[in-house]
Amino acid sequence: MSDIILSSSVRQNLLSLQSTADLLSTTQNRLATGKKVNTALDNPTNFFTAQSLDNRASDINNLLDGIGNGVQVLQAANTGITSLQKLVDTAKSIANQVLQSPTGYTTRSTVSSAAALGGTAANLVDGTTIKSGDTLAIAAAAGQPAFTFTFGANTSLAQLNTSLAASNLTASLDSSNKLVISTTNDAASTTIGAVTYTGTGTATFGAATAPVADAASQSARAALVTQYNNTISQITTTAQDSSFNGINLLSGDSLKLTFNETGKSTLSITGVKFDAAGLGLKSLAAGTDFLDNNSANSVIASLSTASSSLRSEASTLGSNLSIVQIRQDFSKNLINVLQTGSSNLTLADTNEEAANSQALSTRQSIAVSALALANQSQQSVLQLLR
Repeated sequence: MSDIILSSSVRQNLLSLQSTADLLSTTQNRLATGKKVNTALDNPTNFFTAQSLDNRASDINNLLDGIGNGVQVLQAANTGITSLQKLVDTAKSIANQVLQSPTGYTTRSTVSSAAALGGTAANLVDGTTIKSGDTLAIAAAAGQPAFTFTFGANTSLAQLNTSLAASNLTASLDSSNKLVISTTNDAASTTIGAVTYTGTGTATFGAATAPVADAASQSARAALVTQYNNTISQITTTAQDSSFNGINLLSGDSLKLTFNETGKSTLSITGVKFDAAGLGLKSLAAGTDFLDNNSANSVIASLSTASSSLRSEASTLGSNLSIVQIRQDFSKNLINVLQTGSSNLTLADTNEEAANSQALSTRQSIAVSALALANQSQQSVLQLLR
């Protein structure tokens, strides 16, 4: 106050006491908060730099939830593919049972020459019924390609059979030395197409007989068709169930993940359609499919293609999952680096501040004593007045 006069020594001790009190208040605040920079007034550079680091760490931490969900989406798809692979293997096992089951026909389709040949198995060309340069043609039939063969000067039955094999046909000479052509077990359900013989030879061929089905065998094959269809149905439902949080990479959905706060670091994953149709598989019909080995082999080929597609997609998903997990770990470590950097700029050394608090408390006590000593001269004057 302006109307109170303090001596120089008292004023000096008072200023010292006030300074010590301010320092003690600052130290106690640092001990209470654990920070040496609490506001921009403490250290503007450190405060705003730390705030920027904390903000970036917070932004990246917010992205971790999305990355974590992305990991689960990929794992759900990978789990689905594993199950789909097992179902495809099961379907393939069913188709293989067809190959191991008895032939579905008691009699296969055959066609024979009208008359006996003059040749032998070693050389079918006899110069009369079959001559060099003559052509044997068989029209295409269901599951059986067209066949054309030209006899040479010396053509054996083995040579003819080598050419017929590609059309699932086989030739033989019966007890009357007639040339008999029949389907193999692979095409047992097929009726041989029209046979045409052209040339100067006299050989002729009649109409092919139709195969005769074996009721018991076809009933067993129909049961396998039912088992196969049930498995194919499960492939579709399994693919539909392989979702997480509404995203299904096996039903054609896409996934986009953002890895940094600016949105410039991303990963886009395009889904696939891996239901039965998407894998190139379809349900079979009893009485139409699995009738013979050719039908089973066709199904097995489709299943092998589907299996290859599943393995390829599993590899792709595995690579993407590895990338996402690496980026997830990187983000966690980067958050730690940013927060550590922020802490280095703002956190107080509690050991140092505790020592400072003790020293300042001592200094404050000394300042109070010094102020009391400085006031002793005035107390002496008071004693004189008394």
